[in-house]
Amino acid sequence: MFHCIIVDDEPKARILLRNMLAETDDTIRVLAECEDLASCVRAIRHHKPHVVFLDIEMPGNSGIEILNFFEESEIDFRIVFTTGYSEYALQAFRLSAIDYLLKPINPLELANTVERIQKDISSTPGAYNALYQNLSVSRDAGDKCMLINLSNATRFVKLRDIIMLRADGSYTEFYMKGGEKLLASKNLKLFEERLAGSSQFFRSHKSFIINLRYVRECNRSEGTVWLEGDYEAFLSGEKYDTLVSKMELLT
Repeated sequence: MFHCIIVDDEPKARILLRNMLAETDDTIRVLAECEDLASCVRAIRHHKPHVVFLDIEMPGNSGIEILNFFEESEIDFRIVFTTGYSEYALQAFRLSAIDYLLKPINPLELANTVERIQKDISSTPGAYNALYQNLSVSRDAGDKCMLINLSNATRFVKLRDIIMLRADGSYTEFYMKGGEKLLASKNLKLFEERLAGSSQFFRSHKSFIINLRYVRECNRSEGTVWLEGDYEAFLSGEKYDTLVSKMELLT
């Protein structure tokens, strides 16, 4: 059985999600429905669910404040945030690699989320702290961070410290300020999606994403971009004008 708790201050929203879950998978069991964070915390401690579907916008307490009630070692459940947040805030979810569903909830997105969690029920407490930070800083701020899964660890890196990303087959190599290189166990396309909405990053070539703040020189005829640290990235010919325009708008 797949045990879950639904948390939303709107009764109709709780009923709708409960019915959608029942239609998604008959092994799902809703153990409790809560209207606020306080009752949610009590229900989690009592029922020990696998997953909590948590509305992030509620009167009194934001759903993200659940982190204030649990130590990292206690978070042995997955959280799926349900939200009507703007594109700006959704970028924070993507950067932190957090499960979320955008309201109104799409049945297919819900089914995909449930299927993904059932394959890997393990929680990632550190990712929730990254989300808290990413939601707390201003739009496009360098203090935002990204979760990177390495072969034997998980790292959280500041966006401002990433010089460029390079595709390496099904992996991605991160070139960091200070000379460090990190090999992430995900492909470049996934990180492009997580960085969507961040104006400082640009897909210059099928194999490269560059941080515009570190660009020193670009050469149309050679199809190259040089960045701080003497790093070289490729530049597709049709993207040269776009790169120049973005550099001129960069503040």
